[in-house]
Amino acid sequence: MPKITGEIRDAATGDLVQARVQVIGPTGDPFGPGDAMWKRGPGEPFFYSDGQFSLEVPRGYSQILVERGTEFTPWRKTVEAGSGNIALDVSLERWGDLPERGWHPGNTHIHYDEKETEPDRRLAYDSRVENLRMTAVSVLKRWDLNYATNKYPPGVLTQFTDTHHFVQSGEESRHNHDPDRPFVIGYGHVMLLNIRNIVEPISRGLLIDPFTPDYPPLSYVCDDATAQGGIVIWCHNGQGTEAPIAAALGKVHAINLFDPYWNDIEYDLWYHMLNCGIKMPASTGSDWFVSSANRVYAQGTQDFSYEEWLAAVRAGRTFITNGPALYVTVDDAAPGDTVNVKVGKPLHVSAAWQSHYRVQRVEVVMNGEVVARKDVNAASGEFRVDVPANHDGWIAVRLASGQRDSFNQPIWAHSSPIYITGTGHAPASQKDSARYFVDRIDESITWVRKKGKFYNDGQRKEIVDLHKAGQDIYKKLLK
Repeated sequence: MPKITGEIRDAATGDLVQARVQVIGPTGDPFGPGDAMWKRGPGEPFFYSDGQFSLEVPRGYSQILVERGTEFTPWRKTVEAGSGNIALDVSLERWGDLPERGWHPGNTHIHYDEKETEPDRRLAYDSRVENLRMTAVSVLKRWDLNYATNKYPPGVLTQFTDTHHFVQSGEESRHNHDPDRPFVIGYGHVMLLNIRNIVEPISRGLLIDPFTPDYPPLSYVCDDATAQGGIVIWCHNGQGTEAPIAAALGKVHAINLFDPYWNDIEYDLWYHMLNCGIKMPASTGSDWFVSSANRVYAQGTQDFSYEEWLAAVRAGRTFITNGPALYVTVDDAAPGDTVNVKVGKPLHVSAAWQSHYRVQRVEVVMNGEVVARKDVNAASGEFRVDVPANHDGWIAVRLASGQRDSFNQPIWAHSSPIYITGTGHAPASQKDSARYFVDRIDESITWVRKKGKFYNDGQRKEIVDLHKAGQDIYKKLLK
């Protein structure tokens, strides 16, 4: 059989770079080297390459596609294999200037399951192939499953880390479902990054066995992680009955949205938090393997620093995306900043984007409502609009498109909020959002009192009191 060989280089530096490679033969089947490691997740099949690849293909036309993260333009070529071999020089070019602007991508939520046999090899590929500056795997406890990434202790994984790629292990601490409603999330899941020591217990309740108590709450976990200098990120669009409590009490530093990819792309609970005056930066990840292009960009200097990256996430200098870069200002303030205005004064909103895929809709969201929208069909552009500042609150921008990437995911992006103050008026949506959380917490208190499992009534009272402390913050907003 004829052979295709190739070298993959960064067009700007000339360096060999790791990438995803797809070779589709004449029959429509994917081909790869015999020892190839393949991409996990939905969409198109790819094998991972260290920068050089060699494989045999049938005679006839083969289609080659090479991708590296989301910042490089995919490289495509169709070749006809005959009796001789084919050598390819692949040059990958960036479509934007994110690093020069100080924007660096990370994935804050990755696990490998118990079926992964080569976690070291995969983790070495993931950060480079996906062009991630920060990559976080985490320890996870669920029943007696031996997840492959549980082998990594918390902290920096020096064997995978270099100047341009910081790889670390954290922890996902969690509490799952009410046994009578097995798909209800329970207290929820939190991601703990930048920790030195495991926070015990990793899981509680039915995730261990039917007799383990629903204790301690995740709020205690947040406190323990913060005391270590860690960062707490609530998972899965804020799912979990304890999420609004921990957020109101100031125990959460950011929220992971649209992780994993099979969640709906929705922001309902996050918007409710923001409407209640809770400053909550946006983050994201992919959960089980790098199974989507989801990434959170944090802005610092051009020279990447992990500590600076974490500080930017805490400060809300972020946007989340599976492709497009999104740059937002409100009166020259950036995400995470606060703008002081007078009632009725117009706010000058500017949203610019760059992307390989075409963006089809740009929306300005203020206090949970779309206040301006532009339908477009462009890979780059800008949307400027003035909106009146009649209430305090927040503004953010989101992008959407029916275009799909090689993970077969629709294209999207969302900025973290810019906060508005000075009008003297609370957001009109604040009471509705506060009522939403008061009612949710009432339901959770009922569950704790009637169905929660505890070693003693003192533990049960602790959980009820914690719920009431968070609920009181929302009740004050109703007055």
